[in-house]
This record gives sequence, C-alpha cells and structure tokens, in this order.
Amino acid sequence: MENIVIIGNGIAGVSAARHIRKLSDKRIIIISAETDYFFSRTALMYVYMGHMKFEHIQPYENWFWEKNRIDLVRGYVTQVNHTEKKLLVDNSRTVAYDKLIIATGSKPNKFGWPGQDLHGVQGLYSKQDLDLLEVHAPNKEVCKRAVIVGGGLIGIELAEMLRSRDIPVTFLVREKSFWDGVLPQGESQMINEHILEHHIDLKLETNLVEIIADENGRAKAVTTDKGETIACNLVGLTAGVSPNIDFLKDSGIALGRGVKVNRFLETNIEDIYAIGDCAEQHEAIGSRRPIEAVWYTGRMMGETVAQTICGNKLEYKPGHWFNSAKFLDIEYQTYGWVFTARSKKESEAHFHWRHPQEKVCVTIAYHNETRQFLGINTFGIRMRHEIFDRWLTESRSVDHVMEFLKDANFDPEFYENYEKDIISKFNSDMGTTLAVKNKSWKRIFKTA
Repeated sequence: MENIVIIGNGIAGVSAARHIRKLSDKRIIIISAETDYFFSRTALMYVYMGHMKFEHIQPYENWFWEKNRIDLVRGYVTQVNHTEKKLLVDNSRTVAYDKLIIATGSKPNKFGWPGQDLHGVQGLYSKQDLDLLEVHAPNKEVCKRAVIVGGGLIGIELAEMLRSRDIPVTFLVREKSFWDGVLPQGESQMINEHILEHHIDLKLETNLVEIIADENGRAKAVTTDKGETIACNLVGLTAGVSPNIDFLKDSGIALGRGVKVNRFLETNIEDIYAIGDCAEQHEAIGSRRPIEAVWYTGRMMGETVAQTICGNKLEYKPGHWFNSAKFLDIEYQTYGWVFTARSKKESEAHFHWRHPQEKVCVTIAYHNETRQFLGINTFGIRMRHEIFDRWLTESRSVDHVMEFLKDANFDPEFYENYEKDIISKFNSDMGTTLAVKNKSWKRIFKTA
C-alpha cells in the first residue's frame, strides 16, 4: 500500500488528506507538532474573545480521523531524507513515505529587534500563541498595556482581541497609513479613523527600535524611532509571516522564500509536493503572487494535489483573486485587482465612493482606455463572489458593473441606502447617465 505522508495539519494538509481518502485507499499519515487535531486558524481570535471555545473551532469530531483511516502523528519533522524517502521526527524516530506533501504553513516574521525573544513577546499564528496570550494578557490587571508591531490583518485582529478585555493598545505602523501597501489611499484613511475611534493608540510612520527587559527577563517597554519609550507588558509581533521551511535547508529541495513548486505543486524532487502558505510558485499564474498565505488557496491546493497523487494529474488554477477580512467591525471584500497609488499601472484608473457619515466605501478599478473592469474593494457592503467572478471572466466593462452593481449585492435591500449616491457620483466622475434600476440579482443566472 502506498504511503502518503503530509507534514502539517492546517487547512492545506487536511484538505489534501480528506480528498486523497475520498479518491483512494492509500495509507495517509499527517505529522504536526502544533495540535492533535485540525482547527480553524482564522477563528483563534474568537476563542480569546469568549465567543467560542477551542473545541468549537475544530471542524471534525475526534473520531473522524480513525474512522477515515487518517493516522495522526504528533511531533516535529527535523529532517527530510529524499534519497531514502524517510523523515526524522523529533530527532528520534523515522517515518517512511512513498509520496510526501509539505504543508507547514507560516511563521511570524522577526527582523532581529533587540529583545524580540524576551518573555512577553509573541506573534499570533499558532495554538501555542493563543495559549501564550492567555498567560501574558489574561486581563488588564496583568497586562497594563500592549504594543503591537506591524500594521496588517493579524495586527488588527490582535488589537481587537486585546481591546475586548479592555487592555490598552498602542499600534506601531511603519507606513504612512494603515495597510497602504494593499489598500488605496481613501480606504486606508478610513481604517485609520476607525482604529482611532476604537480607542487604539495608532502611531503611523513609527518603527520599533528595541524591546526592553525587566530584571526577570520579561518585556517591560519598547523604544521607537521617534525617541519614545512606551511601557508595556506584552509586545505583539505582527509584521507579516513567512514560509515555515527552516527544517528543509539541507534537504536538497529547492527553496526561495518558500518551497519552490511548479503549476502541479511539484518540487524539484520526485514524489515531493508543497502546498499552502509554504509553497512558492516559480511559474507565474497571471497576476497572482508567488506566495499566497490565504485560507482558501491552501484548501484549493490541497484538493488539487490530491487529484495528482491519485492518478489524475491536475494543474493548480486558483482563478480570479478574491479575499475577505474584518477591520474591527467593518467587513472588507475584494475581487480581482485594485492596486494602490504606488503599485497600480498607468493604464489603471479608480472610481471611489465613500459614505459621508458611515464607514462604508467602494473602490472599483478599471482600464482607463478600454474601460474593462479589473477589480473591486468594498467596505461595509457585502457582495456576491459568483457574480464578480463571472464579470471578471467575461471581461465586462466598468459601466456594466455599475449598471448591475445592485445585482451583485448580498443585501440588496440594505444596499438601496447607498445605490443612488454611488451611481450619482459615478455619473458625475465619468460623465455618464446611468440610472438606478430595480433589478433582481436572479436575472444574472436566468440569462447564463
């Protein structure tokens, strides 16, 4: 019986295991040092905030694995020997494989800051990080103030978590505006305002210089490049993540920032594959980034590699980019590509509308000559993935998208509050005469 070994029990590795089992009777072994059972990483914050218990974020009951003949091994893989097709686990035991899937995910970035390894300094990625947070910041009596370093999605999640327990938070962001490497200026500015309204001390264009220890080796303060010293009991390092591949450096497997793979998720070594956050595409897939640390791409890669391993060699095709997140209580969605002022091409133009009172806005990117729709960002308005995916595939114009924007809205009745203003501004900016129309989104599918 062929032995399939998967390193990592996140969404990528578990998706691969589930689909291999659906397609075959191969022996499947998942090795992970993080937890006994798979859990939803994106829901960790809700455990800390008291909305859920940890067992609630485990999608499968504990009996699921034995019933589906998926063997679970708890431990660290410290060496991959591809010539003998063996793994060394915890430097003490070996596991043989016929085919190997590397799905080891990411780790929080560290940039050599003095004091970055002190007690009270941590990231927010793993179950162990969640457990540490309960030690370092169980309440505002133990944690008088926290400092978060890095202005991305993990940073805003950690800030929300700590504020849910009334812990004061200072947020150090090196950029001129929050997440302005991803968001256009108007959207980034709106999130700046929203962060401040939630009583988070946002310090833009500010870098961490040093984390200072007390007499017991715990973090007691940070210093910044503005000459400020901020007393704190917790330092959250959330300046992005990078592929978790250190254990592969002497393996012979080709590495870049991640494990280099082709369009079939194959590495340079026969019978070894890489998927999820740790995989780096070295063959461009349109405008997709070589490494995409996103939940749904990990799932898609797992499903794809399962087909290949079970005899149906399948190319990884992620389709049009999309993502969603929350900035405190503002929902964010993006479909296609909406580049920032720094990164957008000369041919790309933006239409931007923002509600004058509410934290609601829309940005639509389009080609300034052909008027082809390129992408959309929405804040506070929920949209339908399937419709935007179709419009991107059909290369629809920005005028078509605006005319039928209500059909793509997930809450069409609620959207009516904004539709007139959005269309009015679009007409004013573009010199068009689109009218507000009362259409049902179901028409899109009747004409498909």
